[in-house]
Formats: sequence, structure tokens, C-alpha cells
Amino acid sequence: MSVKAINLDPAYRARALREMTETELDVLVIGGGVVGAGAALDAVTRGLRTGLVEARDFASGTSSRSSKLIHGGLRYLEQLNFGLVREALRERSLILNQLAPHLARSVPFLYPLQHRFWERPYVGSGVLLYDTMGGRHGVPAHRHLTKKQALRQFPSLRKDALVGAVKYYDGQVDDARHTMMIARTAAEYGALCTTSTQVVGFLREGNRVVGARVRDLETGDEFDVRARQTINAAGVWTDDIQEMVGGRGQFHVRASKGVHIVVPRDRITASTGIISRTEKSVLFIIPWDTHWIIGTTDTDWSLDRAHPAASRSDIDYLLDRANRLLTNQLTHDDIVGVYAGLRPLLAGESDETSQLSREHAVVSPVAGLVLVAGGKYTTYRVMAKDAVDAAVHGLPVKVPESCTHRLPLIGADGYLAARNQRHELAAASGLHVARIEHLLGRYGSLSNELLDLVRERPELGEPMPGAETYLKVEIYYAARAEGALHLEDILTRRTRISIETEDRGVASARPTAELVAPVLGWDADTIDRQVAHYHARVAAERQSQQEPDDQTADAVRLGAPDVRVTDLPAPGLRSVA
Repeated sequence: MSVKAINLDPAYRARALREMTETELDVLVIGGGVVGAGAALDAVTRGLRTGLVEARDFASGTSSRSSKLIHGGLRYLEQLNFGLVREALRERSLILNQLAPHLARSVPFLYPLQHRFWERPYVGSGVLLYDTMGGRHGVPAHRHLTKKQALRQFPSLRKDALVGAVKYYDGQVDDARHTMMIARTAAEYGALCTTSTQVVGFLREGNRVVGARVRDLETGDEFDVRARQTINAAGVWTDDIQEMVGGRGQFHVRASKGVHIVVPRDRITASTGIISRTEKSVLFIIPWDTHWIIGTTDTDWSLDRAHPAASRSDIDYLLDRANRLLTNQLTHDDIVGVYAGLRPLLAGESDETSQLSREHAVVSPVAGLVLVAGGKYTTYRVMAKDAVDAAVHGLPVKVPESCTHRLPLIGADGYLAARNQRHELAAASGLHVARIEHLLGRYGSLSNELLDLVRERPELGEPMPGAETYLKVEIYYAARAEGALHLEDILTRRTRISIETEDRGVASARPTAELVAPVLGWDADTIDRQVAHYHARVAAERQSQQEPDDQTADAVRLGAPDVRVTDLPAPGLRSVA
């Protein structure tokens, strides 16, 4: 694949929407999260005419709000779920080594031991099995540490919080960028991938689904997209789709809220992360470039699924559990970012069979429609493959097997060579080598496209006002090539300015909007509206995080409506005969 990739700019979007209405697709994918993007990539690389529609932005739901880990799930070993762990570790190896080495990397963790004698062999045997099942491809082997050795690697750990530790490795990725890169790779192979396109109904011929009625949330226009097979990868919205197509679902999806907080790197002195058991979930303290991510919670959520709100009790819980381990006690004043995501957990039909699971399921409730749900971020490719496998059974031609396990994402080819040449790239571009390393870790070999833009317009090589760890060229490129249509897309998903700056990106909002306005065709009024919406969103999130419980936090967060539907009536899902 060429190092220069297709641009997901407004012209591409207009062309993709036009083509989706003019031809019958083999596969239409609903949902632009990691599974939906993965399904589009899987389908198009089997030679199928493929389209993807996403109501908001790539990864705007669960897929941008995870713990940012590519892992097997060490805790699932204790549940004896060996199949899930083995599958996830195999996928971890693929992502780290073949599919996305430019986006994913290994990260070390300490598991503090708190009991003498029995805990070390118990935990050690589990981590040994974890290492063995994963083959340690792309990550170093685990090590047993004394208390003194552990404290040397994590000086901020309280001395009374451990008697020793086990050090092991997992993988890490910027989930939102990774998901967008999957979608962009699918577009590179010919898939038609569009955001701000919401399914409002299914097209039916008799009992068969033959496509979807879609609304363009940028204009309000509606149009039909015909497809031989439709794959719904709606995550926590899966039950809504099952109800819309009629009949009782074969499974149900329950939403579990996971909250994370972000604090500056200098608040914790350590060279590794921490994983520790809590009474409700697992606590992670995760290195994240110039910050730490601390999570997570695990509570039922039945309120707004588009913008789940973190309450003060969620944040207090995380601070309390983290402070039980840390010498430097964290407070609310240390927090620069907060985000909440919803895990789509499979539940059975009855109380007796309602064991929640991180495994996934694929069903076809009616002819022409496939639903895929459950799973975990790490196993997205397997979920996508299984969904397309189910869909191709309904096609009249023989379709090749999935090949995504051998397809690097754009930016991966040439990445290692570019990284080895980072000093030469720095000298040629006039940027510091640390800036080049930053770009390579976000764009891989596509960094050349950004460096070309800097050569054409040297001012794009300047730091972004209010978020100096990013360059202006990254903001510009998000609109020009990465499918960002709104200010929020850029500040929360193409970059992480919204959770990595103390003001949540407020200072960067107007400079960002003015920089991308020529690309997105914004006039002065549109710039003002985009900035005002972003400020309102930040204010609503901050206020919701002061509320004591889910109900009040949700009500406050909804005070800032979604930028894509602010001026349009909310569509109701329907069937179209």
C-alpha cells in the first residue's frame, strides 16, 4: 500500500454518500465503532461492495472511552475463561506486531502482592499462564519482584500496600485513533465510510431487510441505501435494533459504565503502571504519555447512552481506591480529564442464564440482517470477521475468507524504517526529534504527509495554542484527511486535548476552529457556533462531575445537546416497506 493514503475530507464524504445511493451494496455496516470499522475493512478486502454509516463520529461511543489497553484480560483467567483470554492475547500480538505497530505499544504493569506465602505462587502461576498463552509476542516476559525492587520501579507506591510484586506487560493503544485508522484503511481499499449519517429505518421486501433509510445529520436530507446484507454493529444500541426489526431478541445487551480520570504525569512517580483488585472491579493506573489514566468503575447504566455522565461519586471512588496505593494523595484538583464509556455486556434471556459476558455473539434475527454484539476492544477483528462470515452466507456468490489478520493498517508499512530515520527526519523538517517521535506514534509512515504540509506552510509546524504537545498540522490534518467534521471530533478523538489539558480544551477551541474553517467550509458564524457548542459541552461535563449520582449527572450532561442533531428533529427508527 502506498504511504500516501486517501483523504477522508468533505469531498470524499459527498462522493461516498452519492455512490451509496446510486448502487446496491453487498454489505452495509451500521456503526463506526471499532467493530463496525473492522467489519467494513473485513468485507471490502474480501471483494465486497461495502458501505459504512455512523450517526456521529468514528469511535464516538464506547470505542473512544476504554482503558486504552490491548490485553487478554488477566482477570478472566480467574474466571476460567481460557478461550477468551487466548483469543484476546492472539489479537494483542497481531495488533502490536503486524496490524498497528505504529499505534500500539507494550506497557509494563506491577501487580502488588499483599499477602505473604500463598499469593505469590497463586498470582505468579496465573501470569505465567497468561504469558504462555500469549506467546509473549511483542511484550517481555513477566518478572517476580521483591518489595524493594517494586518500590524502586514505583516510588509513589505506599510501603504498606505490598509485600512484593509481579511485573508483567500488556499492550496500549489510542482507541479513537486506532478505530479511525481502521475506517480509513477500509476506505483506502474502496469502502464508502461516512459519519453524521444516521439509520432511521430499514428497507424491507417482505420479511427480508434490503438496506436502510439514512439521514444526513449535516443537512437533514434522507436517502435509501440498498444492500444485499446489512451488519449492525451498534454496541449498546443493539437492543433498539432488535426491537425495530420485530420479535424477541436472541440476546440482550446491558450497558455497564466505566469511568476514568486523567492526572498529570508528575503527580505519580513511577516507570510502570499498576493493576490492583477492588471489591467491585479492577483498578488500573496506566502510563499515558504525559499523563496517567486511572480507572475503572463497573456499574449498570440505563440513562443516556450517547453521552454517559461521570458523577462525583464515580470520581470519589477512583480517587479513594488509587489513594489506598499511593503515597502522594490525589485530589479533585489534580484531575485534568474525565471520561465515561459503556461496555456492551451480553446477558441471557432469563435470570437463571443472565451471566454477563465479555464474549461476543452474532445472530441473524431476520433475513438480510446480521447483529454482532458483546466482546471487548482487543477482539474487534474476530468479531468483525464473524459478522461478515454470517453475512456472506446470504450472498449468492462464493466469497473469499477473511484476510484482515494479514493486513497492516495504513501508516504501518514503512513505520519501522521511518522510526529508525527519525533523527534525519527531524533535521530535514526543522522539528525536534521528540516531535517526530510524537508524529510517528500517531500516524506511522503517514507522518510524511504532515511533514510535507509543514514544508508547504511552515506555520503548521508551530505548537497548538492551549495544547502545546500537539502541532497545528495535526489539527489541520484531522479535517483534511481524517474525517473530522466538527470541533468536538478534533479535540476529543483525533487528538486528546479534551482530557489532556486542564481547561478541557477551551483555550484551543477557537484557534482550532479557525485553522480548519477553510477545509470544512466554515464561515464566521459557523466558527462561533462550533466554539459555543464545545464550551457548552465542557461546562455541562464539568458540572455533571460535581453531581452526587447518575440521575442528576445525566440530567446536567444533557444540557449540552449533540452538535450533530442540535438543529434537526430527532428521528424515530422505523421500517420502510
